[in-house]
Amino acid sequence: MNKDLIILFDLDGTLIDSTDAILESFYFAFKDQNFDFTGNDQNIKDEIGYPLDVMFATLGVNKEDVWNFVDSYKLHYRKISKEKTTLLPNAKEAVINASKIARLGVVTTKTTRYSIPLLENFGLLEYFETIIGRQEVENPKPHPEPILNALKNMNEIGHTNTYMIGDTKLDLIAAQKANIKSVGVLCGYGKEVNLREYTSLIATNSLEAIKLINNK
Repeated sequence: MNKDLIILFDLDGTLIDSTDAILESFYFAFKDQNFDFTGNDQNIKDEIGYPLDVMFATLGVNKEDVWNFVDSYKLHYRKISKEKTTLLPNAKEAVINASKIARLGVVTTKTTRYSIPLLENFGLLEYFETIIGRQEVENPKPHPEPILNALKNMNEIGHTNTYMIGDTKLDLIAAQKANIKSVGVLCGYGKEVNLREYTSLIATNSLEAIKLINNK
């Protein structure tokens, strides 16, 4: 392992596909809160990566009501998250290969209450030194706080040989603000044209991202 290299992974759209669980939980919350959602699946997918309260507000819920919707969402999500979440192709191989060349962490907007059981379910938890989720920060991505907290947990504040791998511009903006490098992956929710605004390193998936980093 190269102790001088740190790789941080996003989760949704980078290592895992929880689209079905997310969509189902949003529609459950809309129904549970008697909200007439006039959008579609794609409108919800376009917001994945933002915190749930921000997502609901963007989708038309009054800001003073969003936390009721978040509570309804979580009520349903916790029941179906494992069943309706899958690993993305080559994701496990990516993590295993990454662990051979670097120290690893996860930086996600999903709460650790759900992230840790999912990673454990897929046999990946043991590879990560730290998991930073929504509840560990005051300011989620694209703020740099989640990345900086991960590096602090790894005793690596000020570390320069660090990469963030993520599928949305939020991951890449956070990396820029934290003064680390990033790789955008095309296996998730972000569009390539948007990712290229914030990084010159683009890969088809996390496994290709690890290969790219290893060849640097």
